[in-house]
Amino acid sequence: MGEAILAALIARKLARSDEIIVADVSEERRQFLANKYAVLVTESNAEAVASSDIVILAVKPQHLDDVFRTLEGQLRPEQMLLSIIAGKKIATLREGLKHKAIVRAMPNTPAQIGKGMTVWTATEEVNDAQEDIAREILGVMGHNIYAPDESVLDMATAVSGSGPAYVFIFIESLIRAGVAIGLTPGFARTLVFQTVLGSAEYALQSDKDLETLRHQVTSPGGTTAAALEVLDQGFFPDMIKQAVAAAYRRAKDLGNIK
Repeated sequence: MGEAILAALIARKLARSDEIIVADVSEERRQFLANKYAVLVTESNAEAVASSDIVILAVKPQHLDDVFRTLEGQLRPEQMLLSIIAGKKIATLREGLKHKAIVRAMPNTPAQIGKGMTVWTATEEVNDAQEDIAREILGVMGHNIYAPDESVLDMATAVSGSGPAYVFIFIESLIRAGVAIGLTPGFARTLVFQTVLGSAEYALQSDKDLETLRHQVTSPGGTTAAALEVLDQGFFPDMIKQAVAAAYRRAKDLGNIK
């Protein structure tokens, strides 16, 4: 995700390569990024943040303690910290870094191709100009929504953060179902992917609600009605609701882990 942000920032000219410094513990990774994007690289987190106005934290949650050890007290009050670390609350970042101007964001995996959904929030110490910059940075990953209450990010984690997995398993299941009735895998894949893409785009562009759109496809006694009856009998809507609730509970649990 960090590389996706890096690539998009340069491609959209929000920052020049020589204005970006990337810290990574892996020498191989540093060389790769330097060669591909012509950015400055370093092994030292402290060196990376020393002259930066904006610091983006894009590390795995299990590596955050290492970041705390190297950066605690190193950030200047006027620097904005933008974290995309899953499950790590602002309070944890504030305590570990001894820093107050923090933006916390929850992107999802389609952000890697600029089609993501990011929900974010900011502390009171982040000024209006910095919020605008955060909005621009997050915008390179796709759509973004500001939430004044950090608790919304746990809800977003359950819906949009984990959401691609729900979509992927639906796509995978629909392809397998097509193959089971006699389609070739390649043919079924084409049908399913275009159907999912087209349906989402159609719904976005329509002025009708989803229930109305669903009824438009569903003729009484027809093929769609037969299929939806099976989904209703299997409690499909309830299962989705339960799945999202489970993800939400887990997101809150993970957020309480220091």
